Amino acid sequence: MKTIQDCLLEKNATVEALGQGKQSILIRNYENTLKKFLLYPTIEYLDDEKYLDSFQDKHHSFIKKNSKPDEEGPEFEVKYYATVEEEIEKPADSIDAINKHHMWTDEYVNDYMNADTTYVWLLRVYKLKEPVVIKRTNGMVYADVDEAISVEDIEPVLSDAEFNKLKKSLE
Repeated sequence: MKTIQDCLLEKNATVEALGQGKQSILIRNYENTLKKFLLYPTIEYLDDEKYLDSFQDKHHSFIKKNSKPDEEGPEFEVKYYATVEEEIEKPADSIDAINKHHMWTDEYVNDYMNADTTYVWLLRVYKLKEPVVIKRTNGMVYADVDEAISVEDIEPVLSDAEFNKLKKSLE
C-alpha cells in the first residue's frame, strides 16, 4: 500500500483553496525539499488581525469560511495530499504576473518575499478517500504525522485537462 507521513504546514484557508481547486500554486522564497506531502492545516496566523487583508478582496468570503479546519486541538483534520509537479524560479519583481493563480494580494506576496528570487511550486493536489484527524511532529515548514496515511487510488482535484491548461498558463 502506498502511504505517506510527510506533511507541509500551511494556513487552513490556503489548504482548502488547494483542495477545492481554487489555487494550485504556492509561492515561496525557498526551494522545495519534498516532492510529495500531506497538506497539514495550521491556525497560528489567526491571531493576526490583518490576516484577512493578505487575501484579495474577491476571496474574503471563502477565506472567512475556511480559516479554521473542521477539527482542531492537538490533532487536525488532514484531507489532501499534494505532489510538486514543477518548481518555477522567477525574479521576485515579476511575481505579480501570476496573481490570477493565487488568492493573496500583491502586497502580501511582495512583503513575504525577502529574496531576489521566488519559487512557484505547481502542485497536483489529491483528495484523500477519507479525512484523517491526526497529530504531527513539531516543525516550521515540514513535519511528520504520527501514522502512515494511505494515498493509494486517490483522485486529483483538477482533471488532467484542467491541470495541463493551468501548467501552460504559468509558462
